[in-house]
Amino acid sequence: MTAAAIFVVFPLCLAIAAFSDLFTMTIPNRVPLILVISFLIVAPLSGMSVPVIGMHLSAGLVVLCACFALFALNTMGGGDAKLLSAATLWFGFDQSLIFFIGCVGVIGGFLTLFILMIRSQSNTILAIGLPLPNSLLLAKKIPYGIAIAIGGFMAFPYSPMLINALETLK
Repeated sequence: MTAAAIFVVFPLCLAIAAFSDLFTMTIPNRVPLILVISFLIVAPLSGMSVPVIGMHLSAGLVVLCACFALFALNTMGGGDAKLLSAATLWFGFDQSLIFFIGCVGVIGGFLTLFILMIRSQSNTILAIGLPLPNSLLLAKKIPYGIAIAIGGFMAFPYSPMLINALETLK
Protein backbone atom coordinates (compact mmCIF):
# COMPACT_ATOMS: atom_id res chain seq x y z
CA MET A 1 0.00 0.00 0.00
CA THR A 2 2.83 2.41 0.88
CA ALA A 3 4.69 1.63 -2.34
CA ALA A 4 1.53 2.24 -4.36
CA ALA A 5 1.12 5.65 -2.72
CA ILE A 6 4.71 6.53 -3.58
CA PHE A 7 4.22 5.42 -7.20
CA VAL A 8 1.02 7.44 -7.63
CA VAL A 9 0.93 10.55 -5.42
CA PHE A 10 4.08 12.36 -6.54
CA PRO A 11 3.61 11.95 -10.33
CA LEU A 12 -0.12 12.64 -10.15
CA CYS A 13 0.37 15.85 -8.17
CA LEU A 14 3.03 17.05 -10.61
CA ALA A 15 0.79 16.29 -13.58
CA ILE A 16 -2.14 18.17 -12.03
CA ALA A 17 0.11 21.14 -11.27
CA ALA A 18 1.52 21.21 -14.81
CA PHE A 19 -1.87 21.08 -16.52
CA SER A 20 -3.34 23.64 -14.16
CA ASP A 21 -0.41 25.99 -14.70
CA LEU A 22 -0.63 25.53 -18.47
CA PHE A 23 -4.32 26.37 -18.73
CA THR A 24 -4.92 28.77 -15.81
CA MET A 25 -1.43 30.08 -14.91
CA THR A 26 -2.05 29.00 -11.32
CA ILE A 27 -1.05 25.98 -9.27
CA PRO A 28 -3.77 25.07 -6.77
CA ASN A 29 -2.58 25.27 -3.15
CA ARG A 30 -3.93 21.79 -2.53
CA VAL A 31 -1.29 20.23 -4.82
CA PRO A 32 1.80 21.17 -2.74
CA LEU A 33 -0.25 20.56 0.40
CA ILE A 34 -1.03 17.01 -0.74
CA LEU A 35 2.66 16.47 -1.56
CA VAL A 36 3.74 17.59 1.92
CA ILE A 37 1.05 15.70 3.85
CA SER A 38 1.49 12.52 1.82
CA PHE A 39 5.27 12.68 2.34
CA LEU A 40 4.76 13.05 6.10
CA ILE A 41 2.45 10.03 6.11
CA VAL A 42 4.30 7.79 3.64
CA ALA A 43 7.89 8.42 4.77
CA PRO A 44 7.57 6.77 8.21
CA LEU A 45 5.42 3.98 6.78
CA SER A 46 8.08 3.23 4.18
CA GLY A 47 10.64 2.59 6.92
CA MET A 48 12.47 5.88 6.63
CA SER A 49 14.24 6.75 9.88
CA VAL A 50 13.55 9.97 11.77
CA PRO A 51 16.99 11.49 10.95
CA VAL A 52 16.50 10.78 7.25
CA ILE A 53 13.02 12.31 7.36
CA GLY A 54 14.62 15.31 9.05
CA MET A 55 17.11 15.63 6.20
CA HIS A 56 14.25 15.55 3.68
CA LEU A 57 12.45 18.26 5.64
CA SER A 58 15.67 20.27 5.81
CA ALA A 59 16.07 20.05 2.04
CA GLY A 60 12.51 21.28 1.62
CA LEU A 61 13.18 24.18 3.98
CA VAL A 62 16.37 25.20 2.15
CA VAL A 63 14.58 25.17 -1.20
CA LEU A 64 11.62 27.04 0.32
CA CYS A 65 13.96 29.79 1.57
CA ALA A 66 15.62 30.07 -1.84
CA CYS A 67 12.25 30.14 -3.58
CA PHE A 68 10.94 32.72 -1.11
CA ALA A 69 13.91 34.94 -1.98
CA LEU A 70 13.18 34.51 -5.70
CA PHE A 71 9.51 35.25 -5.05
CA ALA A 72 10.45 38.41 -3.12
CA LEU A 73 12.58 39.50 -6.08
CA ASN A 74 9.55 38.88 -8.32
CA THR A 75 11.40 36.29 -10.40
CA MET A 76 9.36 33.27 -9.31
CA GLY A 77 5.66 32.79 -8.76
CA GLY A 78 4.28 31.77 -5.39
CA GLY A 79 2.68 28.58 -6.71
CA ASP A 80 5.92 27.56 -8.37
CA ALA A 81 7.83 28.20 -5.13
CA LYS A 82 5.40 26.09 -3.11
CA LEU A 83 5.38 23.27 -5.66
CA LEU A 84 9.18 23.14 -5.98
CA SER A 85 9.62 23.16 -2.19
CA ALA A 86 7.01 20.45 -1.65
CA ALA A 87 8.47 18.28 -4.41
CA THR A 88 11.92 18.63 -2.84
CA LEU A 89 10.70 16.69 0.19
CA TRP A 90 10.49 13.58 -1.97
CA PHE A 91 14.20 13.83 -2.88
CA GLY A 92 16.00 14.85 0.32
CA PHE A 93 19.60 16.01 0.56
CA ASP A 94 21.42 13.83 -1.97
CA GLN A 95 22.39 13.71 -5.64
CA SER A 96 18.79 13.14 -6.70
CA LEU A 97 17.93 16.64 -5.43
CA ILE A 98 20.75 18.15 -7.48
CA PHE A 99 19.55 16.24 -10.53
CA PHE A 100 15.96 17.37 -9.88
CA ILE A 101 16.88 21.05 -9.51
CA GLY A 102 19.18 20.83 -12.54
CA CYS A 103 16.47 19.26 -14.69
CA VAL A 104 13.96 21.89 -13.59
CA GLY A 105 16.42 24.66 -14.48
CA VAL A 106 17.31 23.28 -17.90
CA ILE A 107 13.73 22.38 -18.84
CA GLY A 108 12.58 25.76 -17.50
CA GLY A 109 15.08 27.56 -19.70
CA PHE A 110 13.97 25.68 -22.81
CA LEU A 111 10.30 26.16 -21.86
CA THR A 112 10.81 29.90 -21.44
CA LEU A 113 12.53 30.22 -24.81
CA PHE A 114 9.82 28.14 -26.47
CA ILE A 115 7.00 30.20 -24.97
CA LEU A 116 8.72 33.47 -25.87
CA MET A 117 9.06 32.23 -29.46
CA ILE A 118 5.37 31.30 -29.51
CA ARG A 119 4.40 34.70 -28.12
CA SER A 120 6.52 36.52 -30.70
CA GLN A 121 4.52 34.74 -33.39
CA SER A 122 1.15 34.91 -31.64
CA ASN A 123 -0.57 36.84 -34.47
CA THR A 124 0.41 34.17 -36.97
CA ILE A 125 -0.58 31.38 -34.59
CA LEU A 126 -3.97 32.99 -33.95
CA ALA A 127 -4.50 33.56 -37.70
CA ILE A 128 -3.71 29.94 -38.51
CA GLY A 129 -6.03 28.80 -35.73
CA LEU A 130 -3.65 26.52 -33.84
CA PRO A 131 -5.35 25.33 -30.66
CA LEU A 132 -3.03 26.79 -28.01
CA PRO A 133 -4.20 27.94 -24.59
CA ASN A 134 -4.60 31.70 -24.27
CA SER A 135 -2.35 31.51 -21.21
CA LEU A 136 0.58 30.69 -23.50
CA LEU A 137 -0.20 33.42 -25.99
CA LEU A 138 -1.37 36.32 -23.87
CA ALA A 139 -0.08 36.02 -20.31
CA LYS A 140 3.07 37.80 -19.24
CA LYS A 141 4.17 34.95 -16.93
CA ILE A 142 5.79 31.63 -17.75
CA PRO A 143 3.97 28.51 -16.50
CA TYR A 144 7.03 27.15 -14.69
CA GLY A 145 4.96 24.41 -13.06
CA ILE A 146 5.38 22.55 -16.34
CA ALA A 147 9.18 22.60 -15.96
CA ILE A 148 8.91 21.52 -12.32
CA ALA A 149 6.70 18.61 -13.34
CA ILE A 150 8.94 17.47 -16.20
CA GLY A 151 12.04 17.81 -14.01
CA GLY A 152 10.26 15.82 -11.30
CA PHE A 153 9.33 13.07 -13.76
CA MET A 154 12.92 12.89 -14.98
CA ALA A 155 14.46 12.80 -11.48
CA PHE A 156 11.86 10.67 -9.67
CA PRO A 157 13.46 7.33 -10.66
CA TYR A 158 16.53 8.43 -8.67
CA SER A 159 14.53 9.53 -5.63
CA PRO A 160 15.29 7.64 -2.40
CA MET A 161 11.54 7.32 -1.84
CA LEU A 162 10.98 5.52 -5.14
CA ILE A 163 14.13 3.41 -4.88
CA ASN A 164 13.08 2.26 -1.40
CA ALA A 165 9.56 1.47 -2.63
CA LEU A 166 10.94 -0.57 -5.52
CA GLU A 167 13.20 -2.53 -3.16
CA THR A 168 10.23 -3.47 -1.00
CA LEU A 169 8.60 -5.11 -4.01
CA LYS A 170 11.46 -7.60 -4.52
